Amino acid sequence: MERTRLALGGAALVLLGLCAAAVTAGEESAAGAVRGSAAVFGVAAPTGGAGAPGAAQAAAELKLSSPDGPPTAADYASFRAYLHGLTPAADNLGNNWAQGRSGEETQAMGVVYELSHDRAVLDKMIGHCDAVLSERDDLAPAPVGQHVLWTGTVDPAWPNEVTTRPIGTGGEQGDPIGHLASCARLILKTPALAGAPVTGGDPHHYGTTYLARARTYLSQADTSMDRHVLARLLDLSHGDRMYFAAADPYQGGRPVPWNQQMMFDYAFQNLAEAHEALADDPARVKTYDRLVKTSVDWFFGTVRRYTDAKGRPAYDWTYAPLGTDREDNSHGSLDCDGLYRAYLSGRYGITPAMLTPLADTFADVMTKSAGHYAGKVDGTDGAGNSAPTTYVRSGWLQTAEFRPDVYHAWAAVDFPGGTSTAVDRYSRELLLKSRRK
Repeated sequence: MERTRLALGGAALVLLGLCAAAVTAGEESAAGAVRGSAAVFGVAAPTGGAGAPGAAQAAAELKLSSPDGPPTAADYASFRAYLHGLTPAADNLGNNWAQGRSGEETQAMGVVYELSHDRAVLDKMIGHCDAVLSERDDLAPAPVGQHVLWTGTVDPAWPNEVTTRPIGTGGEQGDPIGHLASCARLILKTPALAGAPVTGGDPHHYGTTYLARARTYLSQADTSMDRHVLARLLDLSHGDRMYFAAADPYQGGRPVPWNQQMMFDYAFQNLAEAHEALADDPARVKTYDRLVKTSVDWFFGTVRRYTDAKGRPAYDWTYAPLGTDREDNSHGSLDCDGLYRAYLSGRYGITPAMLTPLADTFADVMTKSAGHYAGKVDGTDGAGNSAPTTYVRSGWLQTAEFRPDVYHAWAAVDFPGGTSTAVDRYSRELLLKSRRK
């Protein structure tokens, strides 16, 4: 496993990167989204309290009608059936709400709802978002909440480990905020629902109508940004580039790794779009958009461009800006997912020509043979997150939009027999199908 040495409480601690365990609802949940998080020590897969998703959920199967043509009613029905047995995690321990199972489920629901406009999918997403908001440190009662964080206060944040002192936070904070903002955005872009009562009721008193619920999610997401992420966690003094604050016990003073920037960008982008839809705070829209733009521009300005062995343009990059560790397959997938999301928004000047080298990197450099993919973006292998895989992770899968010649090969590997248990890959496959010419 890769190691990152951090100073915590005056003592040097060696943090082991999260490694792959089981590839089920979302392979990133098993592989570990936040390498060397100050709050997670040797956790191989998300954990949680009594409400944490269990093995029964992992056994659910998603059926793909065909890799060709747009998503079908059968595809959407399979996804809807998969959702029935899901229970949101009881806390964020082990990154349940980052790239853990509940986080992957929530993102997948957002992707599929935007395609299908199936109210049942949105309602399930609202149930997950109600849960994640209610589990925030400042809102949840002990033992889930009320933990004093490294800031010296109980903050509007989601600690992912609460036994080590000080209790740290890192890039994983972007995802819970992003879930709330994404759900708010989807509601706000479905005006027909505005005055309708939320199907599942209002158990947490977050608003009885869809519009009221969206407003609560948005205001509480802003609160987390205003009182923790932007106030304490991030240092934006380097031209708005994301660094961790010097006092943060997790990589204090260092640039935020790319995959974690994509978590923050997930939140910033959805917050910008939600506020724009609500037309309530143009200053916030401008700020959030500027931060995403700075992040993606930094990425494209940092990657090394070269011509691969097939004569195509490819990228080589490191796990973090200014770092030396080669980016790995797992975190590279998260990089691709965030960049593709930003591209789809049309807000940040990302073009197909800028994303095609990502597809070339996986297709030409990382693909050794069908079902054998290198663990690092330069085609080499390592251990843990850098270990080779037998499948195409969801972030890489989406880049097939720019390499249609590999699309069917990747789909065949990820959906043997037309089925999968990985909700992240299934949702992104439906998105790909919707965009194929």
